[in-house]
Amino acid sequence: MGPGKEEMMTGEAVKVLEQSDVIIGYTFYLQLLDDRFREKELMSTPMRQERERCMICFREARKGKKVALVCSGDAGIYGMASLMYEIGRGYPDTELILVAGVTAASSGAAVLGAPLNHDFCVISLSDLLTPWEMIKKRLLAAAAGDFAIAIYNPSSRKRKDHLRRACDILLTSIEEERPCGYVENIGREGTRSGVCTLKELRDREVNMFTTVFVGNSGSEIINGKLVTKRGYECEKSVNICRDN
Repeated sequence: MGPGKEEMMTGEAVKVLEQSDVIIGYTFYLQLLDDRFREKELMSTPMRQERERCMICFREARKGKKVALVCSGDAGIYGMASLMYEIGRGYPDTELILVAGVTAASSGAAVLGAPLNHDFCVISLSDLLTPWEMIKKRLLAAAAGDFAIAIYNPSSRKRKDHLRRACDILLTSIEEERPCGYVENIGREGTRSGVCTLKELRDREVNMFTTVFVGNSGSEIINGKLVTKRGYECEKSVNICRDN
């Protein structure tokens, strides 16, 4: 369901919600849905009850209902898709269809400019399911490969220092002046964004609704926008236009 607003959902996602008998999801995500979907049968579970949420989907589907499980962003990117497929092995008679969404890397990048316009990777700083040593390894590999990086889950109440730790890891091989940016509450009320250097990013206060972007060696801040260049010969083109 992307950030949550209907205008930022794909047309397919809206159509599926309209055709569903039951909509299931984390409580906060259901609250983001447009009022016209509230006439549907809505079912939710709190945070960290993802498995139970999936089980409810299959139980309701066995009753002959069309069930939609909603996730923010894209269900296949840090979402519920893989868990649904795993659990779905026990329900071979239930058809499971994945509907593409707009992930925070895409919607957040559009707010900042074009930070992911070349090769990039997405790394989550949440160590609930991934050991921190593995996260560190991936950060170092991304820096060594000169990827632009989109960082999900940079902070929470229990891991307030994770972005600072990640920046310290990146600063071992990336210059302090590397252009970066961040967007909070993408596509929602209270959207806030900014650009800065990697050194400055280290001390920025962010939350779990923030997506962070670290440019590659060719990234620049142009007119307040974070831009990762593709390598086009723009200066040469400009000179030709001036000559003409």
